[in-house]
Amino acid sequence: MNLKDSVTAIKGVGAKRAELLEKLNIRTVEDLLMCFPRRYEDRRKAVTIMEAPFNQDVLLEVKVVRKQIVGGRMKLLKVLVEDNTGNLEMLFFNAKFLANLFRPGDELTLFGKITLNKNRRQMSHPEFHKTGSEDDIRGLFPVYPLTEGLSQHQMRTMQMAVRSAAWQMEEWLPEEIVEKYRLCDPAYAIENIHFPLAEESVKQGRYRLVFEELLTLQTGLFYIKNNKERGEKGVAADPAVSVQPFLDRLPFKLTEGQARAYAQIEKDLISEKPMNRLVQGDVGSGKTAVAQLAMYKTVKSGFQAVMMAPTELLAKQHIATLKRDFEPLGVRCRLLSSSTKAKERAEILTALEAGEIDVLVGTHAIIQPDVIFRNLGLVITDEQHRFGVNQRTLLAGKGQNPNILVMTATPIPRTLAVILYGDLDISIIDTLPAGRKPIRTFLRYQDSRKKIYDFVETQVKEGRQAYVVAPLIEESEVIDCKSADEIHKELCAQYPGLRIGLVHGAMKQAEKDAVMEAFAGGQIDVLVSTVVIEVGIDVGNATVMVIENCERFGLAQLHQLRGRVGRSGHQSYCILISGSDGEVARKRNEIMCSTEDGFTIAEEDLKLRGPGELFGTRQHGLPELNISDLVQHVDILDKVRFVARDIIDADPKLEAPQHQVLKERVKRMFGEKIELRL
Repeated sequence: MNLKDSVTAIKGVGAKRAELLEKLNIRTVEDLLMCFPRRYEDRRKAVTIMEAPFNQDVLLEVKVVRKQIVGGRMKLLKVLVEDNTGNLEMLFFNAKFLANLFRPGDELTLFGKITLNKNRRQMSHPEFHKTGSEDDIRGLFPVYPLTEGLSQHQMRTMQMAVRSAAWQMEEWLPEEIVEKYRLCDPAYAIENIHFPLAEESVKQGRYRLVFEELLTLQTGLFYIKNNKERGEKGVAADPAVSVQPFLDRLPFKLTEGQARAYAQIEKDLISEKPMNRLVQGDVGSGKTAVAQLAMYKTVKSGFQAVMMAPTELLAKQHIATLKRDFEPLGVRCRLLSSSTKAKERAEILTALEAGEIDVLVGTHAIIQPDVIFRNLGLVITDEQHRFGVNQRTLLAGKGQNPNILVMTATPIPRTLAVILYGDLDISIIDTLPAGRKPIRTFLRYQDSRKKIYDFVETQVKEGRQAYVVAPLIEESEVIDCKSADEIHKELCAQYPGLRIGLVHGAMKQAEKDAVMEAFAGGQIDVLVSTVVIEVGIDVGNATVMVIENCERFGLAQLHQLRGRVGRSGHQSYCILISGSDGEVARKRNEIMCSTEDGFTIAEEDLKLRGPGELFGTRQHGLPELNISDLVQHVDILDKVRFVARDIIDADPKLEAPQHQVLKERVKRMFGEKIELRL
C-alpha cells in the first residue's frame, strides 16, 4: 500500500466509509496517517472495583459470576462480575447475542465508566477482553477526531491497516535542523503517534510533528509577508499632505499610544511598499480616530478608502462618525450594506467607480464583484477576528496593492500576536483617552439580584442607561442559569417604570438593529441582551453592565462586555453575578475585579482555559492546525520562527530542491485562501 493510494484501497473501506472519511478531509492513505489522535486513554493500570472512581474511564480485572437476560422485546443482558473487593453489573442493551460470550469463571479485562444505581455499581456497554483472546484493550489507546457514523474502533482498525505505509515517510527537513533541534525521523513519529508503546515515544513523535506543522505555518506567513514587501509598488500617500485640519476638529488631544500608532501608519502610507498593519488596542483606546487619520491622509492624497465592519449596526455607527468629522472637511462618505435599496446601491456603485465617493463604509456587501473603486488606496477591516484572511484579500484586490489597516479590540497576549498576525506589522495602542474613569467592577451572587437591579433603577432615574447580559436566549432544562428572555420578563414585571428592551442573536438583523438603535437614541433605559452586544454600539450614556451567570463567559469575553460602558466622563459600573463558587470561577472573577488591562486579562485567560475561542485558527483566518496548539506549543513556535525566517531569507520563493516538500506543505496548508503564488 502506498501513501498516495485512495482510502478505498484499505480493506473494509467502501464508498460509504470513504464518504465519511471525506468529511474529515481524509482521501488518501497519507491523509489517514496524518489524522492525529486528540488524546490518549491510559489503559495500562487496572484498579479494583471498590477503589475505582465513578463516572471516569477505568480498567478492571474481573471474573464472571453469572449472567441474566431480562425485559420484553428489547432484551437487556446483565452480567455480574467480581474481584476480591466487590462486584458490579455489566449492562448490554438489546444485546442478547452477546450472552454466549460470557460463562461463569471467565476472566475479563473491562474498560468503561462505573455508575451507581440504587447502591449497585454498573457499567453500561464496556469494552471487554477475555483473558487468552487475541484482542487486548490494555495499553495507550489513541482517541481520534470523528464524524457521525465512524467509531474509534473503526478508526483504529483502519490506522492499523495502513501502519506499514508510515515507513514510506521520508525525511524532508535539512540535516542541520534535524540535528540542532533533536527531531526524530518522520516515520518514527507517525508510528508512535498512532501506536504508542510508551509516553516518551509519544512525546518524541508529537514534538517532531508539531515542529514541522508550525514550521509550515510560519514559513507560509513569512512568505506572504515577504511577497508583499518585495512585490509591486503600493499606493504612496503624499508626504506633503497635513492631517492637522482633521486634528484641529477633534474635541480631544491624541493619547501617546494613538500618536505613536499613527506615526507608524503614516510612515507606511508615504512609503511605496504596501502597508499591512494591525492596530491592536483595548476597548475604548481610540482606534477609530487613528483609522480616520489614515483615511484623511489617503483621501487628501487623491485616493479612496474603504472600511469593512462585521455588523451593519457597527458600520452605521462608523458612517455617522465619519460624516460628522469628515464632511465639513470636504471628504465624501457613503454606507453600503446588504439592506441598501437597489436604487441607492446602483447610485453608490456608479459614484464609487467615478471617484465621487472618498470613503466607503460597509459590511460584507462591499466585497461583491460589482463594487468597483476608481483608485482605492486604503483598506481598513474593523474587528479583524470576525473576518477570514480571504475576505481581507478580496477587498484588497479591488485596488492596485492598496495599503491595508486591520483593527481589533480583542486583547491578544503580546507573545502570540506576532504569530497570529504573522503577515502583518503590529501597532499597539496601550493608553486610554484622558478623562475616562476606571470602571468599578463588583462580584455578587444570586442572593443579591434584587439589590443590583434596584441600583440599576437608581442609575436610570439619574439619567443613565444599563445593559444586562445573559448567556442564553431562552430558559434551558439542561443548563441552570438565567436566560435573556426570562430576565426581560422578570424585570418588566418588577420595574414597570423602566423602559426595558430585549435583543438576541435569534432575532432578524433588522429587529436587532431597531432595538439597539432605540437604546443608542435613549428610548430604552435597560437593554437585556445575549453577547450580540459584545462588539457593537457605542452609547456613552450607558454606565452599568450587569452580567448574569458570569462563570459561563470567558475572561476575554467578559472584558469585551465590560468595555460597552465607561465611554464617557460618568462613573461606570460592571456587576458580575456568579452562579458558581468553584475555584476556577473564583480566580476568574478576582482577575476581572482587579484589572482593566485587556492584555493582562488575555494572558490570565490562557492560563486558566487554554486558547479556546480566542485563538481558534478559523477565527483569525489562519489555516486550521492538525496537531499544534498555539499556546501550549509557544516554546516550539519560538524555535520555528527563526528556522522559517532563515529559510525565507535564503530562498524567498522556495525554489531550492531541499525546500520542495516544504513548499508543497505550505501550498496544502494555505490552499487558495491566501493566494500563494508559489
